[in-house]
Amino acid sequence: MGATILIGRGEKLERVPNGAHKEELHLAPRFFAERLAFMTAEHHRVRNFVVAELPRAGGRPLEPLEIARSLGIEPVRLEAILGELEKNLFFLVRNDAGAVSWAFPVTSVKTPHRACFSSGESSFTA
Repeated sequence: MGATILIGRGEKLERVPNGAHKEELHLAPRFFAERLAFMTAEHHRVRNFVVAELPRAGGRPLEPLEIARSLGIEPVRLEAILGELEKNLFFLVRNDAGAVSWAFPVTSVKTPHRACFSSGESSFTA
């Protein structure tokens, strides 16, 4: 029998040939590079900011104006960036009022999952 590995899919572990898994891993960098190609340095700044700030926000979502001011980005440009991040790869989610409530993996929405960080902050997670 050839080498196999176990992969978790849902609640089950499945055996797959090691070669098939290695081929998938080999393609992963190109796949992610293509999925991230739309992101500019500003997109990365916004995403990194909201991921870092949501745990510090005490369970509240981040308002777009607050994000724009903190990063020195024009509010109109920030709205475009938030829309692109929300649309392309589901990096973040805004609530009905337009505030960022999810920036994967953290969220201001109560979930069964919680992360505690070395900084002392904690956050619900996806």
